[in-house]
Amino acid sequence: MAFIRIGLLGFGGGPAMIPLVHQEVVKRYGWLEEEEFADVLAIANVLPGPIATKLPGYIGYRVGGVLGCISTVLAVILPMIAGMILLLSIFSRYRDIGWIHGMGQAVIPVVMVMMGQLTWDFWDKSYKTLGLFMSLVIMIVAGVLIYWLGIHPGWVIGSLLIMAWLLPERTYKNNEATE
Repeated sequence: MAFIRIGLLGFGGGPAMIPLVHQEVVKRYGWLEEEEFADVLAIANVLPGPIATKLPGYIGYRVGGVLGCISTVLAVILPMIAGMILLLSIFSRYRDIGWIHGMGQAVIPVVMVMMGQLTWDFWDKSYKTLGLFMSLVIMIVAGVLIYWLGIHPGWVIGSLLIMAWLLPERTYKNNEATE
């Protein structure tokens, strides 16, 4: 049911669904901890394909094995498919009516708030685990690489994962001790 809700309410595409997945998986059901969700999200962003199916697929597999994976992916995509067919049929027929156009525009600020909340949650976690300086450095470098140099976010996240893997574990533990 959690992923059916996500499929029904996930307006705005895959990235807009991330806060809904986070709400259901971490806050409502506790299937993943905050740190685990952040790790899954980072890895899902590196892999090819839509995030709207990668996150539910992994979480479903983790909670219920292969059957859980299949059921969560179906629970997310079937409402979207039905909704697309229904809404596009209505939109095609009534596209010239102003309030139909306004409905689509009204969803944008809501999705923006949801993404802002998720960003704040990740900033808080980053600040608490890495500290202010390292969080800002990573954020600025990632911003330059992604927005100014046009490097795909997957390459940036993948590089960070490799660096974290190669760095000695004591660097992370020493930072925690100084906080």
